[in-house]
Amino acid sequence: MRRGWWAALALGLLRLCLVQANFAPHFFDNGVGSTNGNMALFSLSEDTPVGSHVYTLNGTDPEGDPISYHISFDPSTRSVFSVDPTFGNITLVEELDREREDEIEAIISISDGLNLVTEKVVILVTDANDEAPRFIQEPYIVLVPEDIPAGSSIFKVHAVDRDTGSGGSVTYFLQNLHSPFAVDRHSGVLRLQSGATLDYERSRTHYITVVAKDGGGRLHGADVVFSATTTVTVNVEDVQDMAPVFVGTPYYGYVYEDTLPGSEVLKVVAMDGDWGKPNPILYSLVNDTDDRNPFYGDFPRQYRRAFIDTTPLRLPVALCRISGCFSVTGSDGAFEINETSGDISVMQSPAQLQREVYELHVQVTEISPVGSPAAQAIVPVTIRIVDLNNHPPTFYGESGPQNRFELSMNEHPPQGEILRGLKITVNDSDQGANAKFNLQLVGARGIFRVVPQTVLNEAQVTIIVENSAAIDFEKSKVLTFKLLAVEVNTPEKFSSTADVVIQLLDTNDNIPKFNSHYYVARIPENAPGGSSVVAVTAVDPDTGHWGEVKYSIYGTGADLFLIHPSTGLIYTQPWASLDAEATARYNFFVKAEDMEGKYSIAEVFITLSDVNDHCPQFGNSIQKKTMVLGAPVKIEAIDEDAEEPNNLVDYSITHAEPANVFDIDAHTGEIWLKNSIRSLDALHNITPGRDCIWSLEVQAKDRGSPSFSTTALLKIDITDAETLSRSPMAAFLIQTKDNPMKAVGLLASTMATVVAITVLISTATFWRNKKSNKVLPVRRVVRKRSAPAPRTIRIEWLKSKSAKAATKFVLKEKPNENCNNNSPESSLPPRAPALPPPPSMAPSTGAAHWTVPTVSGSLTPQQSQLPPNPKTMGSPVQSTLISELKQKFEKSMHSKAYF
Repeated sequence: MRRGWWAALALGLLRLCLVQANFAPHFFDNGVGSTNGNMALFSLSEDTPVGSHVYTLNGTDPEGDPISYHISFDPSTRSVFSVDPTFGNITLVEELDREREDEIEAIISISDGLNLVTEKVVILVTDANDEAPRFIQEPYIVLVPEDIPAGSSIFKVHAVDRDTGSGGSVTYFLQNLHSPFAVDRHSGVLRLQSGATLDYERSRTHYITVVAKDGGGRLHGADVVFSATTTVTVNVEDVQDMAPVFVGTPYYGYVYEDTLPGSEVLKVVAMDGDWGKPNPILYSLVNDTDDRNPFYGDFPRQYRRAFIDTTPLRLPVALCRISGCFSVTGSDGAFEINETSGDISVMQSPAQLQREVYELHVQVTEISPVGSPAAQAIVPVTIRIVDLNNHPPTFYGESGPQNRFELSMNEHPPQGEILRGLKITVNDSDQGANAKFNLQLVGARGIFRVVPQTVLNEAQVTIIVENSAAIDFEKSKVLTFKLLAVEVNTPEKFSSTADVVIQLLDTNDNIPKFNSHYYVARIPENAPGGSSVVAVTAVDPDTGHWGEVKYSIYGTGADLFLIHPSTGLIYTQPWASLDAEATARYNFFVKAEDMEGKYSIAEVFITLSDVNDHCPQFGNSIQKKTMVLGAPVKIEAIDEDAEEPNNLVDYSITHAEPANVFDIDAHTGEIWLKNSIRSLDALHNITPGRDCIWSLEVQAKDRGSPSFSTTALLKIDITDAETLSRSPMAAFLIQTKDNPMKAVGLLASTMATVVAITVLISTATFWRNKKSNKVLPVRRVVRKRSAPAPRTIRIEWLKSKSAKAATKFVLKEKPNENCNNNSPESSLPPRAPALPPPPSMAPSTGAAHWTVPTVSGSLTPQQSQLPPNPKTMGSPVQSTLISELKQKFEKSMHSKAYF
């Protein structure tokens, strides 16, 4: 009893120890590069898409209990991954950015329900090329002096790329390849290119677009390259390298009758050509009549005027740096200038002034920062002494005042061309506002324009072509208009006019033009060679030899035609033979060309009018037809003429015996029995010999003028539908029931022929095999039998006596008669145009047909010498069946050959 209690206690303690000895689960450590385990040394690219499965936690429990996985992050950081507790699949749930966070710390754990094991892991974020270069220290503004030497460095740009490797390397280049600047691709240093210069006066600012590009890399599985641009503003600093410049030139001043001495006449304005850092300037007058003026020095008087006219704005600095020239008073003391403001004043009363026009020369001099004269420039100033408004504007030519100007010029001058042959000057001798007037053209609006339109005192008149198309010799040989000058601001509004007459000279500016784009002509096909067809006309408005037109034709249809090169008359070739049946229409082109090769083209359509020069033609002069009661047979003739009514054919029965059996449709050629004949018995009752084959003479006549006709012999075999539907054997037996020997003879001949052919083939095969000592397969030699001579096939024993009824009609030719038999008044009817010879026919390989010449004629019944024998006539059914059997047998004999 006591032992049992100790055993139970020991067993319980053992179980309690086993329960408390449950071992904890653990992760697998699969090392670098593994995608499952405990994430030891795991790295992930920053461009991995969100939602991607990136890793699998993998571990085990010693007892084999189910395990679960967990991942957590520091509360101050974001949760980048999530994990499937059951399978351990880790999914990326937040975007990665290596530049912001290159390592991610996480706590992973594995649990079997009782034990929890945690590990701290660090996930490395690897770089992808997802950053673009970025310029720093923007904006870039640089001040560069304009005299900087070529090749000098002016600035350095700097861009950074936070990527690593090739994606973080940056190179530079300029977007504008034609810029005067260049950039070092590695350092970003901007330089002025070799041979390039800067000019403040031409361009004060340059904008340089610099592109920074990384070295490229992989992003989301693709190769990408990022770039960035920036603009460098280069401000050019002015340097003293330009002479002074006058503004508002040319200068004109006026002294009126009421002007007081000391009054300002006009003001000249000059400024330093270096606008960035201008120097002060001083004005002075240079007296062109003072031989002792230091500006001229020892220049001879005859060269001073030319020197001043050629250098009115700028003079070399070395030439103009002359001391003592700032206080010179010009024009004999009549005018003075303020050296700082540039105001020119008159120092005498208008009555004391000796001349009507004064030519002054104003000199401007820069003062350098050290106080010495620098660059200088000279400008002419014209001052007029203005009197009362007592002169109208006046036009002048080369020889003085003139109110008519003439000019010769070619038509259609270029747009904007100046009429250089017109040398016109307009002048108003008054002064000031009295000498201001407008110029305009009267009668030439839109064709010419005048320059200038507003004149002060005097101007050279220029007339410019405005509308070249309107200056056309063909429209008007002479252009006349007026040149009008009218004062603007005077109460008198004085004006004057001058006539301008322009004689236009013709040029080859037009092409020949046909009076129609198409020419249509119609000529008869029997027109002789050299016949006129149509006359084409083209007109060239130009004159003289420019307007001469030469005609020619070309095209596929022009071979049979000629054209007169001067008159444009189209006619047929002398040897041409036209045929409307061969070619009814011709189409070609006609060309009108002037002496310089300018041309136009028209199209010519020529139609041949048909002439009745063909007779209707039957396929065969003797034709055989089988007519079934109740259905017509048709005969057809073809007229090869090209047009109606020449090719329309009418049909008629010219001879038949008896004459009351058949009718014919005159238009279609259909032949049928008269309505009163409804059976073979009725037909036999009205036929003397109870024949089944009838012969008709049918005439085909065209509707042309003159008319032509042709006849043919038609043999008609008449049967009924019941007889036609029987089998050939039945028809044959019915046909031979009155003459059994005929059937026996036919069968015996057929069998003898087959036996003979078999014996011949067997004998030939035997001897051939015997000679070659070989047993060869039996061959069947099929050879075409030579065609029999014409009209030699006669199967007399198949002919029925009843078929002899067709011999009642014979074709009698009328002497001295052509195919036209419709002119009873004349024994020789008019001849039709000669037809080409018929094509040669290949020799026929079949049975020859019985042919009769296709000429006009008549059929005369042949009187039988013997009365008909009823025993030999046979019934109509027998006659029909014999005829059909004979035709089939002949066809079979022609199609089967064994030799």
